[in-house]
Amino acid sequence: MTLATLAQVLQPALRHGYAVPGLVCLGWEDMRAYTDAAQAEQAPLILQAGPGCRAHTPLPILAAMFRHLAASVDVPIVAHLDHAESLDECKAALDAGFTSVMFDGSRLPLEDNIARTADVAALAHAAAASCEGEIGFVGYAAGAASLGTDAAEAARFARETRIDAMAVSIGNVHLQTQPGTGLDLDRLAAIERRTATPLVIHGGSGVPPDQRAHLAARSHICKFNIGTELRQVFGRSLRDILAAHPDRFDRIEILRETEPPLTSAARAVIQSLGASHRAALSAGPTRPA
Repeated sequence: MTLATLAQVLQPALRHGYAVPGLVCLGWEDMRAYTDAAQAEQAPLILQAGPGCRAHTPLPILAAMFRHLAASVDVPIVAHLDHAESLDECKAALDAGFTSVMFDGSRLPLEDNIARTADVAALAHAAAASCEGEIGFVGYAAGAASLGTDAAEAARFARETRIDAMAVSIGNVHLQTQPGTGLDLDRLAAIERRTATPLVIHGGSGVPPDQRAHLAARSHICKFNIGTELRQVFGRSLRDILAAHPDRFDRIEILRETEPPLTSAARAVIQSLGASHRAALSAGPTRPA
């Protein structure tokens, strides 16, 4: 297996009771470490290029990197555009070879969010790719506050947009450096009663590990986005390497040593979500590399 769509990895997760990690990538070293972790665990994986990553590296380069890594392993890898805010950016990503796009209209009025997300979903599906949307704004630690997802609006949003995955706001927050108090299980249950669309948690690093593992196995949450906790592993590793070898100056030599700890941390995330040894469950043929 190589490239897969979001639907191909999330529908089996919904049926079989696990979640697929959406790992936020910033550069070659972390995306290679995450792919190595998925291969070692025989797990599906979603490599994600968010706004910060795209500001640093052009979309066509990121697509080529994701596709190269997908071709190097035999587990399903989703090349996913995270938090796009325009149809044009989603189209550019699909043209470059991404297999999944997330349109974030969560700050828009409901009608506008539905209309624009539906347009992106139609564009993605025409390209044999997948689309994730967001209903209910997920806030940021020390930043904008969250606006929780309304269950009735979520059901309408999923139905009218025909998205493949729905990001919800149920107490999760982006960029938390420590686990928070946990997700709102009553709000989650209300959403699950109204729609069977696979659910996504952004800000997964802030969800307590025990709750994350429990919900991966027993809820409709099929995708946890994990970024901050892995960036912390990278930062600690880099500082340790430089402290141990103060005379080093070759960036390749330095950055290469961050990969083993990142791979170990990513494997732990995969295991905690129950995704290990699930690669063969991906639905249907993968998109050609």
